[in-house]
Amino acid sequence: MRNLVPGRYRDVSVATVQGSLTIAGLERHFLGREAYRRTRYVIARQGAEAALVQVTKASEAPLLSPIVGVQVLAMPGECAVVDAPEVDTGVPTQLARAARELAPGTRCVVVQGRYRHVSFILDPDPIQVRVVEVVPPEPPKLLDQARRVLDVAEGLPPIQLLPVLTDLTELAARRPARRYLLPCRGAGIAVDGAEASYLDERPARQEWVLVGCTRSRELHAWFYGEEAEAVDMCPRRLAGHGSRHLTTPVLTKCCLLEEHVERHGAVVTVPWGASLELVREGLARIAAMVEPAWSPA
Repeated sequence: MRNLVPGRYRDVSVATVQGSLTIAGLERHFLGREAYRRTRYVIARQGAEAALVQVTKASEAPLLSPIVGVQVLAMPGECAVVDAPEVDTGVPTQLARAARELAPGTRCVVVQGRYRHVSFILDPDPIQVRVVEVVPPEPPKLLDQARRVLDVAEGLPPIQLLPVLTDLTELAARRPARRYLLPCRGAGIAVDGAEASYLDERPARQEWVLVGCTRSRELHAWFYGEEAEAVDMCPRRLAGHGSRHLTTPVLTKCCLLEEHVERHGAVVTVPWGASLELVREGLARIAAMVEPAWSPA
């Protein structure tokens, strides 16, 4: 099983072992010893070395119960112990990021993190998600929201976000014009040598190129009674909405959605003004698509 992460930090104990950190040595050390009823995993330490052990107890009813089964999940040569006080060890994505940055290529990474809690990730292999977004603003809102969600999401599998950003200034420059019509001043777009008007201010009709999406084109037709020459900036269209050739899941957004999340193929779309809860729902749909049975162990 990849991405094995304990469901709660209290499921993990740390023990100093005097004997050898071999399968036989670990079995001799732990079999018959009492363990706390919530303990499922033990980080067996001997100096700088560590091994990961899963234990089975005779009963989980009493406070302490003898260990009757030992399974060694990772040997010392497969384990790394890192000190990362900024990492919340209860959050799978944070554990996976610590493994990637502090012990790349290691099969089992034990992390002493925030509050000095100790946990681990075994066989880290986070789900990769392309976040298709436009800039400005900086930081890109959807990417920033997804990062914020994953920094506290205890119930989502480890996810690695891959930004795919389209610069709106460069996009506009593909359709050279002396004046551009932008959705609002908050877009923050400035094209050298060109003037800008803003659709939400309903300016007097001029010759311009609209940098916008379907909703902006609809508003333009409502305001001025005609379609605008336009550059499409819709992230969902830029992502290849519904494209069957996509293999890496995509999280993106679209202004045509208002209060719900949609999935088409590998593309999950949230509303343009999505709340953090809707962004979390989008990430959860991707997780269910890729890891349908995942849950912290």
